[in-house]
Amino acid sequence: QVQLVESGGGLVQPGGSLRLSCTTSGFRFGRYAIGWFRQVPGKEREGVACINTSDGKTYARNFLNGRFSISKDDAKTTVYLQMTSLEPDDTAVYLCATDLHDCYGQDWYINFGDFGAWGNGTQVTVSS
Repeated sequence: QVQLVESGGGLVQPGGSLRLSCTTSGFRFGRYAIGWFRQVPGKEREGVACINTSDGKTYARNFLNGRFSISKDDAKTTVYLQMTSLEPDDTAVYLCATDLHDCYGQDWYINFGDFGAWGNGTQVTVSS
């Protein structure tokens, strides 16, 4: 059974940093791409960053201006989202998802995870 469990969210002040984890099980890590998304009530879910676990290639959305980065630990079958210079607009539930197709380019998030697995998310709140 494929499972994704997000953790590491919390309350952080503007300008602060957080590292989220997406711990996976039930599938062959290295075969799927894993993406991070965020969801705010009333808004469309937004793709944040993606990593191909097969070769480690990463793609982060341009609007993040380099503040977020994605990485993986094969031994722990875990993908991380390092977030820096956090802003109140980064407040959201952050979710990770799998997809059989590798992510590529800035449009990787389109249809990503449609036939994959999703975690339940972890809340990130950026506020003073």
